[in-house]
Amino acid sequence: MGQPLFRFATSHRRLVYWALGLVTAIFVALLPQIQIDTDPENMLPADNTQRVFHNAVKQRFSMHDTIVVGVVNEKGVYNPQTLGALHALTEYAEGIEGVIEADLMSLANVDNITQEDPGTIRFEWMMKTPPKDNAAAERIRKQAENLPLLYNTLVSEDRKAAALYVPIKDKNQSYAIARELKSHIDALDSSDDWHITGLPVAEDRFGYEMFVQMGISAPLAGLTIFVLLFVFFRNIPFIVPAMIVAMSTVLITMGLLIGMGFTVHIMSSMIAIFLMPIAVVDSVHILSEFADRFKPGDDAKAVIGEVMGHLFTPMLFTSVTSTVGFLSLMITPIPPVQIFGAFVGFGILLAFLITVTFVPAYLCGLSDKTLTRLTQKLPDESQSKLAPALVKLGHLAGSHARLWVMGFVVILAVSVWGISQIQINDNPVRWFKSDHELRIADRVLNDHFAGTYNAYLVLENTQGDNQDKVTAAIEKKAQNKALSEDTADWLKGRASADSDINDHIMAIDDKSFEVSFDEADVLSELLLKLERINSQSKAFLQPEVLSYISDLEQHLKQTGLVGKSNSLADVVKTVNRELRSGEEKDYQLPANANGVAQTLLQYQSSHRPQDLWHFVTPDYQSALVWLQLTSGDNQHMTAVVDAVDQYTTEHPLPKGLELNWAGKAYLNVVWQQQMVEGMLDSLTSAFVIVLIMMVLLFRSLLFGILAMLPLTLTITLIYGLIGWVGKDYDMPIAVLSALTLGLSVDFAIHFIERFRATLSQQQEWSATIKLMFQEPARAISRNAIVIAMGFTPLLFAPLVPYITVGVFLASIMAISAIVTLVMLPSVMSLFKNHLVRTAR
Repeated sequence: MGQPLFRFATSHRRLVYWALGLVTAIFVALLPQIQIDTDPENMLPADNTQRVFHNAVKQRFSMHDTIVVGVVNEKGVYNPQTLGALHALTEYAEGIEGVIEADLMSLANVDNITQEDPGTIRFEWMMKTPPKDNAAAERIRKQAENLPLLYNTLVSEDRKAAALYVPIKDKNQSYAIARELKSHIDALDSSDDWHITGLPVAEDRFGYEMFVQMGISAPLAGLTIFVLLFVFFRNIPFIVPAMIVAMSTVLITMGLLIGMGFTVHIMSSMIAIFLMPIAVVDSVHILSEFADRFKPGDDAKAVIGEVMGHLFTPMLFTSVTSTVGFLSLMITPIPPVQIFGAFVGFGILLAFLITVTFVPAYLCGLSDKTLTRLTQKLPDESQSKLAPALVKLGHLAGSHARLWVMGFVVILAVSVWGISQIQINDNPVRWFKSDHELRIADRVLNDHFAGTYNAYLVLENTQGDNQDKVTAAIEKKAQNKALSEDTADWLKGRASADSDINDHIMAIDDKSFEVSFDEADVLSELLLKLERINSQSKAFLQPEVLSYISDLEQHLKQTGLVGKSNSLADVVKTVNRELRSGEEKDYQLPANANGVAQTLLQYQSSHRPQDLWHFVTPDYQSALVWLQLTSGDNQHMTAVVDAVDQYTTEHPLPKGLELNWAGKAYLNVVWQQQMVEGMLDSLTSAFVIVLIMMVLLFRSLLFGILAMLPLTLTITLIYGLIGWVGKDYDMPIAVLSALTLGLSVDFAIHFIERFRATLSQQQEWSATIKLMFQEPARAISRNAIVIAMGFTPLLFAPLVPYITVGVFLASIMAISAIVTLVMLPSVMSLFKNHLVRTAR
């Protein structure tokens, strides 16, 4: 296959040039259609059970993504200037397009709940107008601190901070809305410290900075590779084809991704920076061997034919194995990771195809005069600075083989221990550097308040609306002898009607005005029965259920994992306190369901009656507990889930209730768990596939196993290093396994393939090892340096995931190259006699 492709490319050079240029131009034209997506929710498939439930809960309880604005004054926020600025910002926020005005929440638009007379309460605006003096500000402090629903949510316990919660219709507008708020804050006559945070802002802000980073990192990577190739070959025309291959691969792959309608997520944004260095790997091998072989007067086509004859098979298999490594990511249940793996895998095969057609065509197209001039400028490969270092490395690798192998075994064991220390964790706010304004805002506000991260505990009544009891009660009354035949038939019809209990109550109440007094008495008895059933069916009007919720909240607070929680129980206890004495001793639940219903009826006469439906559904069949967390880390959220599980195990839920989770903090845990499991499956399956490919390529089980040793040690060492340094296992770290697998085996394939060919020619071990640490080792080392340095622009990124990828990919390249050049010769030395006999 290699030779026909080579002959076609070199015989139709212009066609190759035009085809590559045309295809690249077509896909470049698709790039302006780019759409950015940084929503972690999309890490889960749209039909994922937890994601579907989360969105259903948001709709059911009218919960929205929220921007949190905090004002901090170290001397205290209860002064006319600070509260006046907060009031002005609240009014401004209400008019911003995309903000849900009715649910916006600050001291300026919430109610103060007080007792007017015993048995009656009064709702008045907490801060309808800004306070004019310190005395008025002090009254606001006392009122706010007397309301558990507001305390440590809208005002901090230390009295140094106040918050404004800005619910938004579309989380994709969060960064734009945050900028509007920031602009207005800058225009305020305020000497306070203002901070804006919240997961929606972090995610949307990341999208903006990610877009900028895409435009910087990929070109810088290309420039870095260009400079390195120039250092290696000292001739610009000679390295041009490698750069064309890299740029064409990146542009076509990204154009295809965007043209197919895929959004650019945090993972797919790294496709360009991944492909830029990887795409030049095969070109470097070709250029390196061509530079070694070509002499003035040689036929360029014949030389490149020999080079391609040696390299085509190992380049094909390295490309296929690298592709397998990335395509294995499609096994994961995380859509953005699947897309990343698919398109990087495609890009690698595309780079191979462009390399084996365009590079030979380019080199053969150069005139004899140009090639002679090129070879005169090329450095003497044997005298390069890299050459003596590799000769020494080859000597070290060939000596004391058993000692080297023992050393690698020890490294493997220590790395396995390091892997056991890895902690799975992620948090979108931590995608920014520690000195980023979002990270600072996150630290400051979570130090002052109960927490800016939200999780929702959702309790549902699984016993339904007691329709059977309703039907039985109506049918029984229909048999009462005091009823006329028409009324009895009418009741039987109601019993068989497909209506809820409220419809039945309204219909029977209306009917009671149309019948005789005796029949009306019977219907009145039925109404009382149905109302009791209705009250009992409303699970979250029952004091014992609310008491359970209250006890669970108290337990979570005592664990120290939850800064604060708000629930229907808190609403009921607050209103009940004011209905009774207004004193702390009456901050408790009513004794019966009627008492609970009375408190809620009172609450609905407030200025914000819709707030009730954030905690319970109108049919009282489902309730929500809003948990405030000071950390968005997965480990923190997982600990909260475990605490709830432990509590419900020791204190079973009331009969008929079911507990579930929702909220962004919880969804992050879900997709992280699925990603880890998916990555393990993908790595395992890819490892097995690559092993089979190695055995088939070398037609030898021994050589197949040898080819897998470097990648095994590299993967183990890299992830062991992650455990040693305490780096959290997050999304970027997870996908590094695919790159480690693909590129580590690349070096092994080239080393083993060239070793077998050289040993077959030399028939002598020492001579073979000596030759292996000349051009083959130089090509492997150059590729490792090019790829590692190609990722260094990421080290200067303002986004932590990009820095993480840059650091670890550079480490992977360095480690895999060293392991290949040291470990393989050492292990091969143990089978020296067998390998020499095989070559004869």
